[in-house]
Amino acid sequence: MTGLCLAAAALSLSLPLQHFTLAWTHSIEKIRWEEDYRVSAAGLELAEARIRGSGAGMEPPQGALLKDGVWHYRPALRPLPALTLNRSGFVADYEICGGGRCRPLAELLGPEAAAPVVTLAPCAAR
Repeated sequence: MTGLCLAAAALSLSLPLQHFTLAWTHSIEKIRWEEDYRVSAAGLELAEARIRGSGAGMEPPQGALLKDGVWHYRPALRPLPALTLNRSGFVADYEICGGGRCRPLAELLGPEAAAPVVTLAPCAAR
């Protein structure tokens, strides 16, 4: 694998990441969610997820552990071939975190109006 590829309309970008965190803020409760992924030949493997609180539609799953006010859990999902994100100008943008920093999709691909739907997937080996 050569990293994480982001695609939106005519835009595409390759990030040299083998591990990344997808983060966003819940539109109603304004609480941060984070999902840690590993990029592999099988797809995007979800390793761990965190919810920084609870509220409407944000109940942590059975077996989640509360540590310092953050719910941690490991979803039992098969690797995903791709992940599609729908962006909205009415809520905070998604962030991709890796290599020691977090960047909103707007910084990577431009504003939501230019890239309302973004697909994340492992980059094809060249």
